[in-house]
Amino acid sequence: EGGLFELLCEARTHMGEEALAGWLLAPAAPEEIRERHACVADLRGRLDLREHLGTLGGEEKAAVHPQALMSWATAPGVLGQPWIRWIAILLPVLFAGSVIVGYLADLWLPCVVILAIEAAVLYGLRQRLTQVLNPAESAFDSDDLKTFAGLLTRIQQEPFTSRPMQALISVFCRDGRRASSSVERLGTIVALAEQRRNLVVSLLLAVPFLYAIHVALAAERWRRAHGETVQAWLAATGRFEALSALAQYSYEHPEDPFPELIEGPACLRAQGIGHPLIPLVRCIRTDVTLVKPVRILLVSGSNMSGKSTLLRAVGLNTVLAMAGAPVRAHTMQLTPLQVGASIRVNDSLREGSSRFYAEITRLRQINELTGRGLPLLFLLDEMLQGTNSSDRRIGAEGVLRALQEQGAIGIATTHDLALTELPGLGEGILRNVHFQDYIENGMMRFDYELRDGVVTKSNGIELMRAIGLRV
Repeated sequence: EGGLFELLCEARTHMGEEALAGWLLAPAAPEEIRERHACVADLRGRLDLREHLGTLGGEEKAAVHPQALMSWATAPGVLGQPWIRWIAILLPVLFAGSVIVGYLADLWLPCVVILAIEAAVLYGLRQRLTQVLNPAESAFDSDDLKTFAGLLTRIQQEPFTSRPMQALISVFCRDGRRASSSVERLGTIVALAEQRRNLVVSLLLAVPFLYAIHVALAAERWRRAHGETVQAWLAATGRFEALSALAQYSYEHPEDPFPELIEGPACLRAQGIGHPLIPLVRCIRTDVTLVKPVRILLVSGSNMSGKSTLLRAVGLNTVLAMAGAPVRAHTMQLTPLQVGASIRVNDSLREGSSRFYAEITRLRQINELTGRGLPLLFLLDEMLQGTNSSDRRIGAEGVLRALQEQGAIGIATTHDLALTELPGLGEGILRNVHFQDYIENGMMRFDYELRDGVVTKSNGIELMRAIGLRV
């Protein structure tokens, strides 16, 4: 709640939610990011489209579970034998004829015999019918599919101009089959399957007209016709909704630019970077530069001065950049990066883990990221706070040296001014910056401006005295 995903996501289906979450969790390749930029630019001004899609379905529930739909659509058929289709047609016709004979000749025995045969057929096929119809009813309902079909219909009607968007939408209309019509037809089949429990249907249609067999056969025909294309529809829908979410963010924040992706050793240069979850009127921006030879920014300052917020601002904007979204900055240049963060690490009584043990476990996980794909941007808040000052200094120097030797760049914060001098890292690799605070009328005040160098004063003692502690 209150996070970046909630800020961005307006998806009407689970496919859109999962696609957007995946983009935020894993950095994309530069070519993919540039393609997303083109799509977002095409979608950004289409406010009517997004408003129409936003009114589909319920207010809270996202429609269609993709894995359930995929599993059902690609399952092997169980009603493929020709005799089942012939019986489904022949027996209801014979029943109707026997009713007419019984009414005209007062001969009802044929009608009873045919009903008995139909009941036997339904009993013999009950497991196969259950395999076809029950998963469809439990996995998705007709309202979900109606929402999905409405979404596809509206997307197919939109005249997109960029090639990536046109290629994406072309997935929904292949071989003369429109995905929206097919999904709408599936919704009708599911609605008919749900009607099996209707009292009128169960009494008048279930046995005499083999209602369940006809619905199941219709479902099987749908699976044979569209089972192989469902995955492409789901993937394209998820991608569209994720792009639409980024486009909505871009529309609502027109001052936020796309970042520039550059090549070379890991680096990040941002002017006027701010936290994307802080309202613009309260967002204080700063400049952050991690360009060779500087690999590490060590931020000192008191509690509440802005250190953790800086880490989050840099981390979230990097996540946005690598997802293909605009960033909260005046300008931002970076090489492709993955983010590893140690922020708000806590102990756990249930797991028998101290804060220090939880933190070093997290540091090990971050260190392991350096050997996986993209260079690492590490964000370490209050490094090794759970141990003594001597171990903290030695440990911090070792951790930071290991990270930068493996090509990582990053930011670390600390209260311990002893960490601001770590000669073992090499000349010019670490740059000290700080946030200041001051006491005014017994209250601690902050300007949240990032300054060069080590913080030169501490107001901890004054603040303790100001609230009445005898120190």
